[in-house]
Amino acid sequence: MDDSYQVIVVGGGFAGKTAAEELGRKGVRVLLLDANNYQQFQPLLYQVAASQIGVSAVTRPLRSEFRKINNVRVLTAEVTSIDAANRAVTTADGSSYRARILVIATGAVPNFFNTPGAEENAYPLYSVADATRLSAAITAVLDEADREPAAAEADVIVVGGGPTGVETAGALAENVKYILPKYFTPGLAARCHVHLVDMVPNVLAAFSEKSQAYARDRLTKLGVQLHMGQAVGEVRPDGVTLKDGTVIPGRIVVWAGGLQAGRIITESGLKQGRGGRVDVQPDLTVPDFEGVYVLGDSANITDAAGNKLPQLGSVAQQSGKWAARNIHADLTGGVRQPFRYVDKGYMAMVGRGAAVAELGPRRLQLQGPLAFVSWLAVHLALLPGFQQKVRALFSWANGYVTHSPAQVVVGRPD
Repeated sequence: MDDSYQVIVVGGGFAGKTAAEELGRKGVRVLLLDANNYQQFQPLLYQVAASQIGVSAVTRPLRSEFRKINNVRVLTAEVTSIDAANRAVTTADGSSYRARILVIATGAVPNFFNTPGAEENAYPLYSVADATRLSAAITAVLDEADREPAAAEADVIVVGGGPTGVETAGALAENVKYILPKYFTPGLAARCHVHLVDMVPNVLAAFSEKSQAYARDRLTKLGVQLHMGQAVGEVRPDGVTLKDGTVIPGRIVVWAGGLQAGRIITESGLKQGRGGRVDVQPDLTVPDFEGVYVLGDSANITDAAGNKLPQLGSVAQQSGKWAARNIHADLTGGVRQPFRYVDKGYMAMVGRGAAVAELGPRRLQLQGPLAFVSWLAVHLALLPGFQQKVRALFSWANGYVTHSPAQVVVGRPD
């Protein structure tokens, strides 16, 4: 067993990468483990699926993030088990690693809520692999429909009315409106529809009524057919059946219905709370497990008032930075401090030139073009590298001006 590191970080997403980076800069010896050799920018995966930007705009090699931080070793390896009591992990090749501090930031996996057929027939949208698989599936359906003008309708159903579902539905509806008439057989667009389904009565439930109304109106104008207040009872290869018996035919079902902690958390022996995530203490440590931190989408993190924070990139990033501060205190004899979250608000794009934004703890509300510009600026700033920013900016400019797809789909869907 290799125990030459002070800290092991499992997961190279927003939380894990930030924690490793901050610790490395403080001179701490860190081992960062991730099954992928790249960091992915999850907020823009729906644009990869909709062929609006390429994969290279939302991914950056993890090692390039740490090229100037020699204290951090990045190892591409799948962690198969965690021994929290001994702050040790084992990887798929049988190697074991142990450290004084263990940080678990393994993200999450789609939560299908035991919906019959969902796991087998729906396309989740949480990873680059998910996005490219969905993009290939949509392209295959459109190519088939283009070859067979008399074929049935080629509808897409998006399950989940949160930001991911709304942004995905809006992007796909814009493709139907702008891309299909320009690049495919005339009449194909009339056979393609986008449906948005959720059991709650309004889209963007976490937003204000004004933002919800704007998003609903914008989606409707784009041609999205809304089925709100309707729970999905079954997902089939040819569509979905709602709990009230309504059948919505569709060639593709996109699942944006929620997240839960993955297998590595389930099998870790750590006590799980809502969504299978670990309920951490205010200082981000795990009760009864000395030297173990859980961050990001793997954790249920609370604010100063004790309210659970949402699974957002800003929460993950800030928790990673705060955990690094507390870990450094652990290693140097300091005192941990309870996590203080800076609420930056919420945003969601609803098509070209349209977005909703509720900024800061007081929720300054923006809708329309100004919110859209704010959305672009924030996401451009958060992208992990200069090349990624340039690629995304070029794709946005080209796509919004010329209505040209940016993503080239290589391969076929499963």
